[in-house]
Amino acid sequence: MKIRITKNKRAVIISFCTRSKKFKSASERNKFFRGLYGWKQVVTKNDRQYRYVREGVLSEMPHIKVDDSVFIVALKNMQKIIDYFDEWSNKVEWNMKRIILEDDEFGDE
Repeated sequence: MKIRITKNKRAVIISFCTRSKKFKSASERNKFFRGLYGWKQVVTKNDRQYRYVREGVLSEMPHIKVDDSVFIVALKNMQKIIDYFDEWSNKVEWNMKRIILEDDEFGDE
């Protein structure tokens, strides 16, 4: 996904940390990450491969992945992110700060 960051664009930077011990299994933890980022699925059937793109919350909106567990989204998309993290509130700690992006420091991503 290509993203153009324009000067003085209002956004939020979100960081999160999973509480590994709170998840019942690695599968449940993966469910959180897949729901957030989406994933690619490859199914083999009758000697053929079928590829599917399963979308997550961030697939629906422009975003910049800054680092593992840190990303930036436009302020207008903030509520969707809050709603998703609220579903996982007992297993994921998260923090959100409003920011204003200056210049085109990120360029096209």
